[in-house]
Amino acid sequence: MYKRELTQKIIKSLGQNPAVAILGPRQIGKTTLAHEIAKGQPSIHLDLENPEDFQKLKDPAHYLDLHADKLVILDEVQRYPDLFMSLRGIIDARRREGRGNGRFLVLGSATNELLKQSSESLAGRIHYSELTGLNPFEIEETSGEPLQKLWMRGGFPDSYAAEDDAASHQWRQNFIRTYLERDIPQLGPRIPAVTLMRFWTMLAHTQGELLNASKLASSLGVESVTVSRYLDLMVDLLLVRRLEPWHGNVKKRLVKSPRTHVRDSGLVHALLQIPNYEALLGHPIFGKSWESFVIETIINALPSGTHPFFYRTSAGAEIDLVIEFGLDDYWAVEIKASRTPTLKKGFHMACDDLKVRRKFVVYTGDDAFPSTHDTTILSLAHFIEELRM
Repeated sequence: MYKRELTQKIIKSLGQNPAVAILGPRQIGKTTLAHEIAKGQPSIHLDLENPEDFQKLKDPAHYLDLHADKLVILDEVQRYPDLFMSLRGIIDARRREGRGNGRFLVLGSATNELLKQSSESLAGRIHYSELTGLNPFEIEETSGEPLQKLWMRGGFPDSYAAEDDAASHQWRQNFIRTYLERDIPQLGPRIPAVTLMRFWTMLAHTQGELLNASKLASSLGVESVTVSRYLDLMVDLLLVRRLEPWHGNVKKRLVKSPRTHVRDSGLVHALLQIPNYEALLGHPIFGKSWESFVIETIINALPSGTHPFFYRTSAGAEIDLVIEFGLDDYWAVEIKASRTPTLKKGFHMACDDLKVRRKFVVYTGDDAFPSTHDTTILSLAHFIEELRM
């Protein structure tokens, strides 16, 4: 059982909103978190993939009225999108009666359809939170072997907590197969599992690189627009991140294509058949795997109102991650899978272009120390602590 950092934010949101949605991929820990939040108060849990629970909500208003003073946890709500309209009526009736917030905790795999249904039906009544994989602070170890284990196995709790690397690798293989053969078809898209598996694996091979839709399309034997549709689906399911390039007036020729990252490092390694850390050390994806792991961890820890980008020009100026705190207020983050990192000229050129306020290098070591050109070299945990100051 891991103490998830999102817990207190969800509890606060329930005090401020009639409904709160926790979105995230399957097996990320949404149900476990919901039960932790529900401790100490009357609650009911309805799994809408369970035919018996689904049947109870054939007349939602009547059934939920029987549990009017309980926190209602609605799990896998994407299975019953029409339910949102009923929730709207129940919430509005409670408001007219002067009754408080915190009635519904909605759990679901994120899809455009789910967000569209809930945003239209529950506008002004629901708050969204995304539950991501475990982070270094949630495993209570922020350096050394546990961090290496988190990077290797990824942030899905069952994968991280597996008995050994072989069991973790097998869990992730099963997860990928189940997602492709059962979960995605249940959400609507009719894409052959073999095709989507090839696409997902291609994204893992090109981890952290610029999106080349035409090259991917050629390899898959489909049109570029089809690749865009596949990518939209994986992004919607919170399995892939599309990191956009920074755009602004710096009088430079800027790269316009996004970079793609399979969000969970453990899934990257499973897709590429990398069973353990020793195998990762000798694999060409090693550096990009660390870079994507760090980027995902940092983005998930960003305070509200900040925006992540990368920066790259045709002249070779480049920053792995740019964090925008406000107008013309940037941090530059370079990521190195090394304990003795060195910086290229292009990083400093890019920092001069953007006139960044602070410059960092996140490396695989455990310390934090100053370097040349007003740059700080530090561990991932130290960087997250800088963000939280």
